[in-house]
Amino acid sequence: MTPHAHDAAPRTAWAAPSGKPPLSSRLMRATWRGLPAAQHEVGWEPGLSVPAADGSPLRTDHYFPRTEGDFPTLLVRSPYGRGLPWSPMYGMLFAEQGFHVVLQSCRGTGGSGGRFDLWRNEAADGRAAVSWLRQQPWFTGTLGTVGPSYLGYVQWALALDPPPELKAMVVQVGLHDPYALFHADGALRLENALTVGAGMTYQHRGIVPFVRAVLRLQRSLRKIAAARPLRGAHVPALGEVPWLDDVMTHPDAGDPYWDGASLGEAAERLSVPTGLITGWHDALADQTFEQYARLRRAGCRTSLLVGPWTHTSALQQGWSEVFSESLAWLRAHLCDDPAGLRSAPVRVHLGGDDTWRDLDDWPPAPAMTTAWFPAANGDLTRDAARRVSGESAPLRTFRYDPADPTPSLGGPLLSRGGGSRDNKALEAREDVVTFTSAPLTGPVDVLGPVSARLRVSTDTGYADVFARLCDVDAQGRSLNVCDGLVPLRTAGQDLTEVTVPMSSTAHRFAAGHRIRLQISGGAHPRFARNPGTGEPPAEATGLTPVRITLHAGSALVLPGAGDVRGPSADG
Repeated sequence: MTPHAHDAAPRTAWAAPSGKPPLSSRLMRATWRGLPAAQHEVGWEPGLSVPAADGSPLRTDHYFPRTEGDFPTLLVRSPYGRGLPWSPMYGMLFAEQGFHVVLQSCRGTGGSGGRFDLWRNEAADGRAAVSWLRQQPWFTGTLGTVGPSYLGYVQWALALDPPPELKAMVVQVGLHDPYALFHADGALRLENALTVGAGMTYQHRGIVPFVRAVLRLQRSLRKIAAARPLRGAHVPALGEVPWLDDVMTHPDAGDPYWDGASLGEAAERLSVPTGLITGWHDALADQTFEQYARLRRAGCRTSLLVGPWTHTSALQQGWSEVFSESLAWLRAHLCDDPAGLRSAPVRVHLGGDDTWRDLDDWPPAPAMTTAWFPAANGDLTRDAARRVSGESAPLRTFRYDPADPTPSLGGPLLSRGGGSRDNKALEAREDVVTFTSAPLTGPVDVLGPVSARLRVSTDTGYADVFARLCDVDAQGRSLNVCDGLVPLRTAGQDLTEVTVPMSSTAHRFAAGHRIRLQISGGAHPRFARNPGTGEPPAEATGLTPVRITLHAGSALVLPGAGDVRGPSADG
């Protein structure tokens, strides 16, 4: 790491401004329940101008406890503005718990100068913000960071070369790899791209422009998703968003366009204690698990909380747990107050059982796996002998038509509508095949990464394969647990073996329930439809149907439970 200049000025007396946080923030704060009681009255110093790395003024608000004494500082940098919900959620809530909170709009957003350039300026501007902090009379030299989504990305950017003052981080439903946000090994995550386009373009302008943009996008989504080509189809709903076309039309992870975008390496050598929070249906859950593994390998103090949340519901229905977890981590490492820390480094919500489990690591060790094999009659069985004869025999063939693409339902989305949904109607479509176990005689716990090892052939050589794990209850409801999609590139009708990573889960299949493997050729518009022509999804103008055949020898691979301590104290 490069040395940092200690340019902090001698601390002088500071006269706290008399301003109160905005009324809208105070009213929103009053609606929240289940949060720790406020310890301090909150003051507000809005509209400060902090120089970015290029000298552009970055608009910054300062929240602080109206109490004599020294308090640590939290830096929260956002491209989504500094108003609702960020002002009450981060400015007020943390200030009333005894922190100075510096809430700053990223370059080119929320009144800040310069031009917003997705991911390219955050490391330099974060360091510039810390240099400014060193000059403030209330700054004690103890710094933490906190925030969700892109507010997590700016934390990883600062952690590439962490300043000596940085003592703790909390990354909530956080981003570190923009490529993986927009693409799955070349398949375009269309709904993510459009949602991010709306958020980045309008949210920093205020709640009314943002809500109008979201409504326009919802009304136009079907038309945009059906456009040929996809490039530029968002303009009637969102206006010109040049970077949106750029990210959609660069599907190759090795393209120089993505150079420097991923900040995964920050975790590989980090020593700053870092708390991680995600949800089982968070669109960025896999990125959180990746960073957790890197931090563990680096020997960095870390914790992981995984709840029954989507990307947005973690900050809504899950906010009391998310805030309490974040506050405990920051108090422990910035205030030398570990009283609120849990003893286990990992806490996960066990779906299907609605309890919390404390674990020593994620995934749990030992990493046991069980293979379930699809059969031609639609069964899913653990009996390997059922699949020995005719190792390459066809099990099921279905036709995927990009002119009538298999729709997406629930799952890990950035927008509303994600999470667990009943797949019964979806599974009635002719372009969806399922393989289902017999009713379970006892509960089956699945904890860890799920995958499908599939033997597949197509008649054109161009297709996607979407695999989903579902829990089928006694009433026949088929609730999605986790899933994944991979593009296929084969030589004509040649059989290929492919592994579909289906993310991770902690889920209990109850006695009497059935385990189901669902297979289709896509999930639209969550993923852009595969045109079947070999063209990149965002550039395609032609559509060609494809027949996809699943062969014997395929398997659903489920991880078993490791060292589970049982229900936590609050479970």
